[in-house]
Amino acid sequence: MTPQEASEQARNVCALAPVIPVSTIPNASKAEGLARALVAGGLPALEVTLRTPAALDAIRVMAQIDGGVVGAGTLMTPADVVAAKKAGALFGVSPGSSPRILDKAEEVGLPMLPGAVTAPEVMALLERGYTMLKFFPAEASGGAPALGAFSGPIPQATFCPTGGVSLSNVDEYLGLKNTICVGGSWVAPSGLIEAEDWDGIEQLARAAAALGA
Repeated sequence: MTPQEASEQARNVCALAPVIPVSTIPNASKAEGLARALVAGGLPALEVTLRTPAALDAIRVMAQIDGGVVGAGTLMTPADVVAAKKAGALFGVSPGSSPRILDKAEEVGLPMLPGAVTAPEVMALLERGYTMLKFFPAEASGGAPALGAFSGPIPQATFCPTGGVSLSNVDEYLGLKNTICVGGSWVAPSGLIEAEDWDGIEQLARAAAALGA
């Protein structure tokens, strides 16, 4: 897979809905209900962070849900990329990027959404062929004004901002011409996951799916 192909596939995932739910799942038994609720609510792209021992098992479960497009987040090493691909992830997300991670993702055919927050990082990824990027950590790095500032000198780069994005500021990000979608954890809060309140999560997903309309 070339970087250009990988980036185009990542862009297609980002275009599925205005929000990609970012979930940290402590127990894989919660994965099916969570995925079904999010997909039913209109959010088909699902990011599961590799921050718990259950994450890969959760990805395996969610990869079987009709209508869902599951990805693995917090990819930090080439081994993470391989494990995510084997588990059934259809895309990968990293807080930053490194040549070794991108090399492995291209080798195994895992479309990547690599992180960048400075002009040099964005330019390096563009030079490699990646035009669909993650802006992380969004709020700590200047928020929507900082991200929007890229659109003038670097209009070919488009973003999915993540990190501090919430209902209070999501409209600012979605209103930017260089933002395709946002990543947010508010759609699948840990309390509702633990309580298996799938109706509550579906309602949050429906509200998120309507953003930017």
